Amino acid sequence: MSISTVRSLVLGTICGLFVGTSCDLGSAVPGDIAKVAGGCPDVTSIEAIASIDFVKEFGLDVATAGQIKGGLQASAQLEAFAGKLDADLAAACGGLATDLGKPGDYKKGPDACKAAIAAMGEIKAKIGASAKISLAIEPPRCSASLDAMAECVGKCDASVDPGSLEVKCAGKLSGSCEAECSGTCQMEAAAKCEGTCQGSCDAKFSGTCGGECNGKCNGKTQKGGACSGKCEGKCSAQAEGSCGGSCSGSCKLKAAAKCSGTCTGDCSVAMKAPKCEGKVEPPKASAECNASCETEVSAKLECTPAKVSLVIEGGADAAAVAQFKAAIEKNLPAVLKIAIGMKDSAMSVAGNVKAVIGGVQKVVVKLKSDPKIGARLTACVAAPFKGAIDAAASVTANVDVSVEVKASASASASGSAGGKAG
Repeated sequence: MSISTVRSLVLGTICGLFVGTSCDLGSAVPGDIAKVAGGCPDVTSIEAIASIDFVKEFGLDVATAGQIKGGLQASAQLEAFAGKLDADLAAACGGLATDLGKPGDYKKGPDACKAAIAAMGEIKAKIGASAKISLAIEPPRCSASLDAMAECVGKCDASVDPGSLEVKCAGKLSGSCEAECSGTCQMEAAAKCEGTCQGSCDAKFSGTCGGECNGKCNGKTQKGGACSGKCEGKCSAQAEGSCGGSCSGSCKLKAAAKCSGTCTGDCSVAMKAPKCEGKVEPPKASAECNASCETEVSAKLECTPAKVSLVIEGGADAAAVAQFKAAIEKNLPAVLKIAIGMKDSAMSVAGNVKAVIGGVQKVVVKLKSDPKIGARLTACVAAPFKGAIDAAASVTANVDVSVEVKASASASASGSAGGKAG
């Protein structure tokens, strides 16, 4: 095989990684092939990329070097995020499938979740189509650190003054309040609630209950089971009302008061370690930097665990009912962390990083006219960018299948859904 043929094959493969672009194969010389094949710096990790001087390494101007470096950092962050999301979902759905009688060595989230959905269908067939399934969910609440976002942006964009960074929260702001909290207090442990209890209540409860009601339901004595109306006594999950005993979950305060937990709302002094439940609006920085930092911060979301209460009435097989209830209440909260708590954030970062990579790819294509920069740079960024595009697809697939698991858990054997979420 001639040198010119080898050159064409190598550069043709490189160009093929950038769909919709073309290369001037005649602009390269045989000696460049060695550079393309083995002359790339280490771009396999976030730390390695951060240590590269792209100006010296590739002979780029400062602005272009910053854009390409930022795109590679965003790519690495997304791959790490997607890997963790997939592993977490594989463990959650794998546990659910195993507890429902379908054990397996599930490597990927979608595979594990499809097995869990199939297992749920089989056991619900044993329970019977006439059974009523009620799934009460106290959803997870996930929040991102505003301090972490500011710190990340300050490091990744050299043009930004760290002292002038302003990160905003387009959602619910929460944090540690060392004075008086006005709003909702997410309590660290079950305690007295001077206001509206949201979660569970162990005594003297009065209000709506999405879980099991023990006491009275609409004035009639009831020991366990769902209550469509007013519950008085005890409520196991998704309580919304007054609680004369200990409230576990959150307390919507009647008036400003001390909060031994996380305050969501207003604090009479500046909140410490502020977090945002909703969209974090990063400061003004490069698109590549913001995409990388949004991904990094999203990977470190702090989530309160979801609480699940499953009530099945009229089941034909008592053993199947007990098995299904135990498996769902044990494993579904981890699935809901993704299906509810992380869904919007995960989809947002996947889309943002994908858009950033598209922009950086165009910059790389423009540099192809320089044979010393174009071919080598194209070769060095091709694999990380392709990895990030695949990671974005993985994030979307995992979020979608987690939502399918949630829907399947609350559906009866006949296919109708009977659950509700707070």
